[in-house]
Amino acid sequence: MNRFTPFAIPLLVLLFILLSADTHAQAQKDFEYHVIGSSLDVKTKPTGGLALLGGGTDVDAAFQWMIERSGGGDFVVLRASGTSAYNPYINKLGKVDSVETLIIKSREVASDPFVIEKIRNAEALFIAGGDQGNYINFWKGTPVQTAIQSLVEKHAPIGGTSAGLAVLGEFLFPALKDTVTSKDALANPFHERVILDKNFLALPHLGNLITDSHFVERDRMGRLLVFLARMKSDGWAKTLRAIAIDRETAVLIDAQGQATLGGKNTAYFLNVSTKPERMKAGDPLTYRNISVYRLNPEGTFNLKKWQGTGGTSYRISVENGVLMTTQPDNRVY
Repeated sequence: MNRFTPFAIPLLVLLFILLSADTHAQAQKDFEYHVIGSSLDVKTKPTGGLALLGGGTDVDAAFQWMIERSGGGDFVVLRASGTSAYNPYINKLGKVDSVETLIIKSREVASDPFVIEKIRNAEALFIAGGDQGNYINFWKGTPVQTAIQSLVEKHAPIGGTSAGLAVLGEFLFPALKDTVTSKDALANPFHERVILDKNFLALPHLGNLITDSHFVERDRMGRLLVFLARMKSDGWAKTLRAIAIDRETAVLIDAQGQATLGGKNTAYFLNVSTKPERMKAGDPLTYRNISVYRLNPEGTFNLKKWQGTGGTSYRISVENGVLMTTQPDNRVY
């Protein structure tokens, strides 16, 4: 005997449609899309480059540089939280087809076809500040990661600030257990918050390299040396490098690896090839003779040659957890 009346079947179909619609609506809650300008795709011929921002107040010149290199195409901003405040800010800095913000709030929607299409169609992409732990937890190993990486072949300029900067190098500090201070890291290089990761992105000129932000402002030299010591001890690369940038400052890297500085403050380029002399859980770090180049606003730095002009070269060591430098008055920065 048929268990359903003629009226029950349409009701079941309607119920299925409503449940499906509700599931889709729930998925949409895990990402937001905001646009100024055309939501349709435009094709331009972008010029590759990287805009590395150290956090704090944004550097107008960095976004103008990215807009110019985008060829006036679609400028996409990625976030895991926050608002669409970048849209009007970027839109007023230059001529673009659109400025689009995607707020991707979960790993589940990092496979959403709409999200992936918007990223792949970008002529410039910028990863905002926030929590880099969310970027790794939500995006690593998903189509979002693949879509961002695809922009390298497209020669679209890519940038990031603060947490967005933290995920641009081959190696990274994902802050999965919150941040760590220089004091705590130097006292114990195996502090529970000293967690390192790698292979989220593979961007030109940022191989074998880790980035850091808010550098002088938050006194992060010590923790960066610990990051390098841990990676070197673990054999991540024969030569390890770092780019560390202070707030309100941008390092702009063209396709040939030539870097210039924008904004108010300084950036630091570190290079290590030796292992730490002493690195033991619970004991202060000892790590000597690390090369540092401080780039000032008037200077340049060639990432291929790892040489700068117009800046200052010095060396820094860690002796039993204490920083020592070759600069006058033992200045760290």
